[in-house]
Amino acid sequence: MYSNLEVYRKSYELAMSVCEYAKTMPKEERYELTSQIRRAAASIPLNIAEGYGKKESQQEFKRYLMMAKGSSTEMQVLLDMCKDLGYMKEEHHKKYLERYEEVSRMPAGLIKTID
Repeated sequence: MYSNLEVYRKSYELAMSVCEYAKTMPKEERYELTSQIRRAAASIPLNIAEGYGKKESQQEFKRYLMMAKGSSTEMQVLLDMCKDLGYMKEEHHKKYLERYEEVSRMPAGLIKTID
């Protein structure tokens, strides 16, 4: 089951945390940056789950894992933007960035176990 994968659990928990944090951002960003953050954060566990559901094709699962990795990298850029725009304190930025860096490394490790 996809929910047993450590990368899924960590990315899901992180997405929930970031979505909660996004609620604190200015209202004028609700349909722009905040929306993009929620979509990118959610796409990581969603891609993992969808790829797992198609895992009878190892290549397909790997492709979804790489999309999850890409979304994790996208989140790192969005976090930088939030900090630089003054929407996120340095300590929150650092905490989230470290967690997304960890999550972005995890798909590669999982792919090695599939080969």
